[in-house]
Amino acid sequence: MVDVTAYLKRISYSGPLTPTALTLRELHRAHLLTVPFENLEISLGRSIVLDEDALLHKVVEKRRGGFCYELNSTFAALLRALGFNVTLLSARVSRANGGEGPEFDHLALRVDLEDAWLADVGFGDSFLEPLLLKLGASQIDPAGTFRLIEDGDRISMQRAEEDGSWKPQYSFSLQPRHLHDFSAMCHYHQTSPESSFTQKRICSRATPDGRITVADMKLIVTKNGGREEKILGSEQERIAALQQHFGIAL
Repeated sequence: MVDVTAYLKRISYSGPLTPTALTLRELHRAHLLTVPFENLEISLGRSIVLDEDALLHKVVEKRRGGFCYELNSTFAALLRALGFNVTLLSARVSRANGGEGPEFDHLALRVDLEDAWLADVGFGDSFLEPLLLKLGASQIDPAGTFRLIEDGDRISMQRAEEDGSWKPQYSFSLQPRHLHDFSAMCHYHQTSPESSFTQKRICSRATPDGRITVADMKLIVTKNGGREEKILGSEQERIAALQQHFGIAL
């Protein structure tokens, strides 16, 4: 059960609540600016179970973040409580070798209003505002330029690079999914040595002009296109950085 008032306080949101495109954009942006993408439970050996009430407790009451299955499922719960029509979508994340991950590798959201939108608050460094589910058109976002193109029987979400090329981020179909459909891949990403989530500790969130990240023993701040890195000298310093920048007390 979603405590809407507590959730809105968690994301520091006091704007309109009517289920419109404007509200969706503002909620999406507020979520990304306040709730971090993080996998800290995995490094601590704590199991993540795809139970909506448990995930809401973690994100809202414990003021933590999570990865896609956690963040997009809780955001979907908030949107539904506000009257939005939301569908869970399965996506396959693009790999450096040109391939893709398996089905249910990533959880994204379709939100249907007068138009259909792709919403995603669980992909880390990506679009700050939802994308229109419109094929072919470049869509300018505060975080960059994106597009959705047809890729066989799937849709490819791509990001523009500085050289003008397009880099695939993930592909998805519009087949509706249920949260339990993602359970096996959620378990895989927590336990497999081949999963990126078991190989490094990450905590990252968007800022109005960039991003702040604690990646293992490194603090990374990007701002207006610039980038600064600082090596964290001890585990105590890493824990202090998580507290200072994300409000996380492990």
